[in-house]
Amino acid sequence: MTFISIREVAPRDGLQNEDPIPADGKVELIDALSGTGVRRIEAVSFVHPKAIPQMADADEVWSRITRNPDVRYSALIPNTRGAQRALAAGLREIEVVVSASDTHNRRNLNRTTDDSLDDIAGLIPLVHAAGATLEVIVATSFGCPFEGDIAPTRVAEIVARVRADGADRIAFGDTTGMATPRRVRDLLSEVRPDLLHFHDTRGTGLANIVTALELGIVEFDASAGGLGGCPYAPGASGNVATEEVVHMLHDMGYDTGIDLDRLIATAELAERLVGRRLTSGVLRAGPRTRLV
Repeated sequence: MTFISIREVAPRDGLQNEDPIPADGKVELIDALSGTGVRRIEAVSFVHPKAIPQMADADEVWSRITRNPDVRYSALIPNTRGAQRALAAGLREIEVVVSASDTHNRRNLNRTTDDSLDDIAGLIPLVHAAGATLEVIVATSFGCPFEGDIAPTRVAEIVARVRADGADRIAFGDTTGMATPRRVRDLLSEVRPDLLHFHDTRGTGLANIVTALELGIVEFDASAGGLGGCPYAPGASGNVATEEVVHMLHDMGYDTGIDLDRLIATAELAERLVGRRLTSGVLRAGPRTRLV
């Protein structure tokens, strides 16, 4: 049975657009996720509190969670200062974002894509010297709300640059849910990532995952309850819901190592923490094996 690796991103990506959640709630959410069988969790983000106030307590949250030895935890960073903070806190899996769209990169990071690539080139030896790994997430890989279509060759150029500079892993982000199965095939025929991050903003998230599976991708991001989105891109709400992805994968015969019932209970916790109804279909209806 093929194993599909799911990285749970609700504690970071999922909460960055919500009203700030107290550290107690974040710790509770991460600990609950750590008990579902998920093998990877994007736990915190070391960004300036003025930029993303929802992540201002990253050091406290990271110091308080109960770390499951079977779970790999990672942190998102925007720059060298963020990397230094993450490494000092003990994180050894670091992620950094660069946008294929120059306009989105300016909105998100206040610099051009080329400037970000230069910064990443300097980050890689810093991260490696600490015995850590760096994953480069290429945002707006499937389209940009400001620029429209993004040519697959543009994404391929960025991947070639960061791989040459020594990046350990590459992920493609569907920042505002513009991907469709056709776009997934077009991009992956040009260049392949290690992991894909889809949004379900326009209802194509699961279809995109099935397409990527057919093309041999076995690592995906997902977020409990479908929480998440980009603060700097209009219409970016709606990561694929982890429980929907796991429900589908299990029915297709794939192994994720995740307990779906525990995962649904954790999505219910996420819903209580943010104080609003989440749209995940599996959260609402339960798994197909649940009888009315």
